[in-house]
Amino acid sequence: MKTNVADLPINFDHIKTILGIILGLSITHLLNGIFKFVQHPKLAKPYWVHLSWCLYVLLLIIHFWWWESQLRIITNWNFAEYFFLFFYITVYYFLCSLLIPNDIDEYNGYFNYFYSRKKWIFGTLGVSYILDYVDTYIKGAAYYHQHYNIEYPIRGITHFALCIVAMNTNNKKFHSILVIVFLAYELSYIYRLFLNS
Repeated sequence: MKTNVADLPINFDHIKTILGIILGLSITHLLNGIFKFVQHPKLAKPYWVHLSWCLYVLLLIIHFWWWESQLRIITNWNFAEYFFLFFYITVYYFLCSLLIPNDIDEYNGYFNYFYSRKKWIFGTLGVSYILDYVDTYIKGAAYYHQHYNIEYPIRGITHFALCIVAMNTNNKKFHSILVIVFLAYELSYIYRLFLNS
């Protein structure tokens, strides 16, 4: 009897390969960009708000990668779930590429670059919070109730709404405060999820 390839079980060991590759590329891209500020400070004038968003996204990806180990509870994957996860982590890579472009010669440093690309940056970041809901749904209701409380949906909705505001304002004070709040909250969230046990 012939076995249909589509009927063969796919487990997380197979899925985590693509997860590791794309997230690894994302982290590498961000770290290379951040290190260039030290290696070649005269090539592009850094902007502390932009650099802080780079650190925030790095923290977000590290958090995501650690938390995705919970995907091992899914014993059999279908292609739709696999494709979704591929799309989700590709959004992170796209965000890293937006934050650290290959070339900013047409801009006068990262200050101008950041504000000229803020719609793309915060639009992509906002989409990542929506995709996180789907990712959590894939893990199942039992998983959600075991690991999350009302803070989780409030966090996602609030972050998404603030990204929409950030897309549409050039207010420097708002962007300065927002990145500090996001960084502080994410550090607090990680501490409460993983370290305060």
